[in-house]
Order: sequence, then C-alpha cells, then structure tokens
Amino acid sequence: MKLRDLAQGASVFLGVIVAGYLSTTYVDQRFASRETTHASSAPASGPAPSACVGEDGSWKNWPWPNVPALSPKCR
Repeated sequence: MKLRDLAQGASVFLGVIVAGYLSTTYVDQRFASRETTHASSAPASGPAPSACVGEDGSWKNWPWPNVPALSPKCR
C-alpha cells in the first residue's frame, strides 16, 4: 500500500464521519423544533395525548413522519 492510498482512504473515512455528524445535527434540529412546537401547545400538567387515527384517516397527535401501525381511532 502506498502512502497516497492511505491518505485517500483516510480522507474518505473522515468525510463519511463528518457527513454523518452533520446529518445527525440537522435531523436533531429539525425534529427538536417540531417537538418544542407541539410541546408548547400541550398543557403542562396533563399527560401527553396518544396517537390516533381521525375520521378522515389522518393521524392526530403524532409529530413524526413515520406512523405506528394499528393505532386506535380517535374518540
């Protein structure tokens, strides 16, 4: 193995680590802002509402892009 190959491999490895860190930071900021927005509208003393499916088939009380399977219908 040449020194050039080692340097190229190390730079790719470092690039992947930096890209992973930046994407994790982006996702944390994006979902944290959603979470604080929903948390501020909910009452502080009551329990958090659970996810449910509305009459029109839309999800209620679920801020994430993925949805749980077999959730109950909203009352």
